[in-house]
Amino acid sequence: MAAHETGLALKRLRLLRGFKQSHFAQLMGVHQATVSRWERGDLLLSKAQQAAAHRLLAAARDPCQDAALKRLVESSTRKVHLICDRTHRLLAASPARQSEWRADPAEFIGRSLIGYASQEILAAEATLADRGWHEGELATLEIATAGTLDPVIPILPGRVLWERIALADGSAGRLVTTIA
Repeated sequence: MAAHETGLALKRLRLLRGFKQSHFAQLMGVHQATVSRWERGDLLLSKAQQAAAHRLLAAARDPCQDAALKRLVESSTRKVHLICDRTHRLLAASPARQSEWRADPAEFIGRSLIGYASQEILAAEATLADRGWHEGELATLEIATAGTLDPVIPILPGRVLWERIALADGSAGRLVTTIA
């Protein structure tokens, strides 16, 4: 793997684990500038550093974390749902969000909701890569939507907040909360 690709992989893992460069540098026993050079591909990690980084970043996270997150979403009084950030599969939805839907919400768990998105949501989705969303450079985004008239999962006009969060398996989730 080329130094640049290794650096990008290191950065993605670091961000998914929620480490700032300075904290990761401290744990690795190097300066923050060294971590920055690794991530840009300007400097290669030694074999010992690779092993240490692997131990820090590949540590299994507690799967109970996702169960707790799901319970919080499902017990929220706000209109909120949790999706897989990459596939848009529904992971959990609050009763307030489910009340807007005209079908059994259980039918949608594990299914992608992208087909129900408004034009404004699709447009915002198309800008995420340029904004650094997937690399963790942007963790929240507020979107105004005119809504949709979908007969099954309508989207009401208003504002939603997207929040990117790490899931226990190392993938990213997205909390979608109606804020206005």
